[in-house]
Amino acid sequence: MRRSLVAAALLAAASVLSTGPAQAAACSGYVGLTFDDGPSNANTPALLNALRQNGLRATVFNEGQYAAAYPAQVRAEVSAGMWVGNHSYTHPHLIQQSQSQVDSEVSRTQQAIANAGGGTPRLFRPPYGETNATLRTVEAKYGLTQIIWDVDSQDWNGASVDAIVAANARLQNGQIILMHEWPANTRTAIPRIAQGLASRGLCAGMISPQTGRAVAPA
Repeated sequence: MRRSLVAAALLAAASVLSTGPAQAAACSGYVGLTFDDGPSNANTPALLNALRQNGLRATVFNEGQYAAAYPAQVRAEVSAGMWVGNHSYTHPHLIQQSQSQVDSEVSRTQQAIANAGGGTPRLFRPPYGETNATLRTVEAKYGLTQIIWDVDSQDWNGASVDAIVAANARLQNGQIILMHEWPANTRTAIPRIAQGLASRGLCAGMISPQTGRAVAPA
């Protein structure tokens, strides 16, 4: 009797395991999870671990000054399957700067990320979401697609774990959410974000440089 119960349990476990990948592969849409302001030794490893453990990929918009200071973390982002974008060198208000200053912020970050092993970014997230014609001219010069966001998680403003999870629950196919790597509440929210997306048939996708929307990973 005991042997038959064990056999039944093993069969049930095998059945669950065999259906897991098929269920995971069923994506009715894709959303863009984005995390700004990295990398750092303090926060990047925990963020990457949380994303990996929950089967999520994301776009990380790195500041050039931190990519230069923590190149190993840029390489860790790539190794974990993340896509690396440009978030300026020092996170200034670019709309208050001259074209040469903007060019310096963008170009130095392209170089810092490439030097760190993050490839040459094709996506640019302007600090504070502020943009103007000067910035768009510089972005075009470096072949960068500007990425703002559809949903602001407000994690930078002290949002609770519940509020961050709720913000992610508003995402629709193709949309992008703003998050940051440094708030502890954001990292804590990741397992619930993953569960919420899966329950709606949504998967974490890449952001297309052509359309600026979330799509299936290439």
